This record gives sequence, C-alpha cells and structure tokens, in this order.
Amino acid sequence: MDRLFNSIHWRFLYQVLLVAILVIGCQNFQPREPQVSPTSDIAAKNCVTNYHPEQDYFPNKVSVKYAQGFAVEYRNNYKIVTVKKPWQKANQDFQYILVQCGTPTPEGFPQAQKINIPVNSIVTLSTTHLPHLASLDVVDKLVGVSDTNRVNTPQVVEKIKTGKVASVGNNSNLNIEKILELNPDLVTTYGTGNAQTDSHPKLLEAGLKVVINAEYMENSPLGRSEWLKFTALFFHQEKRAEEIFKRISERYQEIAKKAKAVKNRPRVFTGFNFKGTWYVPGCKSYVAQYLADAGADLLCIENVDGSVPLSFEEVFDRAANADYWLNVSQNWQSIKDILTEDKRYGDFQAVKLGNVYNNNLRLNEGGGNDYWESGISNPDVVLADLIRILHPDILPQHQLFYYQKLQ
Repeated sequence: MDRLFNSIHWRFLYQVLLVAILVIGCQNFQPREPQVSPTSDIAAKNCVTNYHPEQDYFPNKVSVKYAQGFAVEYRNNYKIVTVKKPWQKANQDFQYILVQCGTPTPEGFPQAQKINIPVNSIVTLSTTHLPHLASLDVVDKLVGVSDTNRVNTPQVVEKIKTGKVASVGNNSNLNIEKILELNPDLVTTYGTGNAQTDSHPKLLEAGLKVVINAEYMENSPLGRSEWLKFTALFFHQEKRAEEIFKRISERYQEIAKKAKAVKNRPRVFTGFNFKGTWYVPGCKSYVAQYLADAGADLLCIENVDGSVPLSFEEVFDRAANADYWLNVSQNWQSIKDILTEDKRYGDFQAVKLGNVYNNNLRLNEGGGNDYWESGISNPDVVLADLIRILHPDILPQHQLFYYQKLQ
C-alpha cells in the first residue's frame, strides 16, 4: 500500500509541475483497486477552491418532519448533524460536523466527528442504507458492504457483479483490515448499545470516519423512511432527497386515507414463537402504525414502542380468534412449513381460514429479505400491500410486492 501511495503521489506532483500549479488541500488518496471508483481528481472537483466566509455553500436544505432520531443545523460552510437516540436506553447523542471540502474546519465541537463532504467513497454495514444510495444516484461511491450475498438493491447488485464492492463483515465478524484497505471517506453503521458487538467503537479506534444511522429506532413508517435525508447530507443531495420523500409521504397519506374510513377492521397478530419466546409489538411501534393506517386492529402491548417477549400460551390467549396472521418466520413458505414447526399453530383461526401472509416474497438466494432492505425506504408500497391483504376492494389493482399468502 505504501509503494502504491508513493507511486500515485509522485505521478500527481509531476503532472502538477508541468502546469506550474501546486494544489493543496482537499485531495483524498484512494487506492487504485478495482473496488474503488472515485479518484482524487473527482474528489477535488467537489472541493471549494476560493472560499468566501459569507457564502452559503448549502443552498439546498432538508427539513425533518417525521423522523425523531436526527436533526440538522446549517451554517455557511458546515452542517451540524445530531443523532438523538442511537439505540434503546442510550444516554448519549452522537454529533457530526460535515464540513464543505476546501473550507475551514470550525473550532469547537470537541465530542463531534468532523467529516469532509461530499464523501467520495463509502462502506455501508446495513443493507437498509443501500436503497438510499440508489435513490440518491451515488451507488458509484459504494466500495464495501457487510455481506454482498444478502443485497437486493438492483443497482448495488450490478456493481457487486463487477467486483467493485467488497464484503467486510459486521459486528463480531467485522474485517477492519479490509475496510482500512478500501480507505473509505465514510462508514455507515447502526448501534445497539452493546460495546462488545457494535461495529462503531472498533471503527473509531481504527481511525475511520463512522456515523450511526438509527432509522430502526423510529416509531412510524414515514419516520424510518425519512432517514433518506440523513444519508443525503453527506453527498449534498438534499434537493433530491426532499423530492423523493415528498412523493413517498404523499402517496402513503393518500392510500392511508382510503383505509381510514373502513368500518370492518380485522384483528391481526404478528411474529412467531422462537425458542419459547414470541415477541409482540407495542401499540406505539411502527408495526402498530402500519396496521392502523391499513385499517386493522393489531393485537399489541399498550404503551410500548418496541416489542415485548411473551410465551406461546400468552399469545394464543390473545390471538386465537384473530382474523389474520402476518410477518411470520422468513423461512416459512407454506402452511405446511408452519405446522411442521409446531402443530399448535394450527389451532389459530387465521391458520384455519388460510389468512397467513408473510413479508418474504422478495427473499434472495443469500437469505437477504428485501422487505428489510428497500421496504424501509418504501413505506407506501408496504402499506399498499397491507391494504390489499386486509381490504382488497380498496386497492384492487395493486399486486403484492413484499408479501405473499402462505398456502
């Protein structure tokens, strides 16, 4: 790597001397490996070369309406981004100072990471971030993901086929050496609060720039989807993100309004028994919001925004006569699979009626479920699926995209 750096460095100086210009500042060395597409020349084009303190370098800005977990403040040449609830029971916020390349780094903010933007190479440790890159048309910046086999986003899959995206692992299997070799401007990940398994402490220790995306902590589908704007901040793609999210939120509200007036609200339960525990969503969770907007009554736990572990017997007492059963094990493709797992499932009325739907229609060969990838970015499509299942007369032309009926 040192020899590679020296080679590129001296070739660059030679070119500069030919035109008698010395360029100083915001160049980013990128290894000339096939998995890294951005070059230092491209990076330089995105940098300011004649800084004016009074100029606003961010004419396009985002406003956050639904997401509760992040906020952004704009200054002339930098953005102050705060992730307010990175995980359950977190007692700290994370702050990032995004500085326009080629402009001065602000003083202060001792606890914040300072990151030059726009970033020109990125490693992403959650597949949920990949649809953001595709929507913002910056997949060309992607150099690494946690597991290439589990990716569903078409633009990313195509780049993986070219050998330009590396698998770098995650959590306890994280390959720090590989990430250092890729030399990304930014790594995006998530946190759970477990220092032994979370990726970000290890990445920080290695001297990498890393940010936490906490979209999974949001309690509404639109709140989760709005984290597209968070990703956009690192690429100067605010205008595009605002336009995309506006279409998604308007479509979501439009079809939710159609389901709001229904008089017949079917009773629904979700999840499945796993090693003696059945996680039941809270009534303040995003799952409950989805079902409420789809015109159904979810069997949920009052005053809880996450989920609560119950026994099989406790769930059966609550859900034995429910009309629909949704979001079961992603390994189940038929009613036979369900009964093979546990014959007691056959006592639920939803199973007897054949009203079992699973969100695993888009499951790839590597086990990656697109519901948990693009579904988070497209809540309007998920809601349309739910309404088509529960009230087929409302959206008769809609074809299920993420869900399938188990038979």
